[in-house]
Amino acid sequence: MAKYHSVDDARGMMGLRLVVTAHVPGIWSEAAKGLFDAKNVPYQLVEQEVGGENRALQAWTAQTSGPVAIWNDERPRSTWLEQLYLAERLAPEPRLIPADFNDRVRMFGLINEICSENGYGWNIRLVSLHRTLTNPAITDEMKAMSRRLGAKYGYAPERVAAAEAQMAAILGALRAQLADQRARGRRFLIGDRLSALDIYWATFAGSIDPLPPDLCPNLPDYMRASYTNPTLKDIAGPELFEHRDFIYRTYLKLPMDF
Repeated sequence: MAKYHSVDDARGMMGLRLVVTAHVPGIWSEAAKGLFDAKNVPYQLVEQEVGGENRALQAWTAQTSGPVAIWNDERPRSTWLEQLYLAERLAPEPRLIPADFNDRVRMFGLINEICSENGYGWNIRLVSLHRTLTNPAITDEMKAMSRRLGAKYGYAPERVAAAEAQMAAILGALRAQLADQRARGRRFLIGDRLSALDIYWATFAGSIDPLPPDLCPNLPDYMRASYTNPTLKDIAGPELFEHRDFIYRTYLKLPMDF
């Protein structure tokens, strides 16, 4: 099991600290870890409690979510874009931002559709909250936590259809991007080398098709079921999941540890 430091303890440390959602494979948290893992930059994990008040984290970073990257005494970096640029600065190689202008613009556009507000990750959260809040078999405790998260992330039943449409659209775009790259004889989603887009897709893919138990052993069965979405997996197609597995085997840490 991963070792987590408390926020209070981490504030007194130096080096790289990653505040991540603890004990679950949170997609933004796994992506942030993946950026630094791919570059072999060591870090200490700091616990953020999903659905909790996280008052100490609020005092340190002016917000209550993970992931957050903090390097030495520098300001906390709580967005995927800031974290990517920090990773590039701390370890310029392997470069995760393409040098080619057109590749760079394409990569940032696709990652924005995956990671940013109203993007794939945001919307799969809304759909998951909707599934929980409309399920009469869910416990009152789970519904209460889902209501808190729903208020935080703007859940409303009428937003679900648009969320599902956006997720389908970005998966279709990634599928077409990979097909175009393979037609050119390229192994990656952008250009001819690993980029941040490969890492973000690989980690976010676990939200609809988790890695198998031997590679993700501490994911409980109930959580594995909630992270599985056959409809979205079919839209993505097998090639994107083959690519996910290639990126994990070659560049990220296995088995997953959270």
